Amino acid sequence: MPETEVVLFAEEDGSCPLLKWMDTLSPKAQDKCIVKIERLCEMGYELRRPEADFLRDGIYELRPALRGIRYRILYFFHTSRGVISHGFTKPKNRVPSREIDLTVERKKKFESEPLKHTFRG
Repeated sequence: MPETEVVLFAEEDGSCPLLKWMDTLSPKAQDKCIVKIERLCEMGYELRRPEADFLRDGIYELRPALRGIRYRILYFFHTSRGVISHGFTKPKNRVPSREIDLTVERKKKFESEPLKHTFRG
């Protein structure tokens, strides 16, 4: 299976929501998130539970966890690329609708101007 190109979403000012969030995590939590992103690169659309799951409206989640803390990284696909929107620490129940809605908005922005919304760190 060919690898999937994975890019990070960038805001209009060029900042990257995922990297801002990951900077707040412990090194071990960052490592867990990076492993899941690497798995997305390896597996693409084929990545399934328990590592990833489909939420709604073309939005998926990566599901890293460490010491009982559930982290979530939301992403979508554009053409053949995976695009990572952002991450957050998941509350006890479901992924909050506002997080999915934010990713849906970012997906629309990305689809309209992919170059503008691709992080170029």
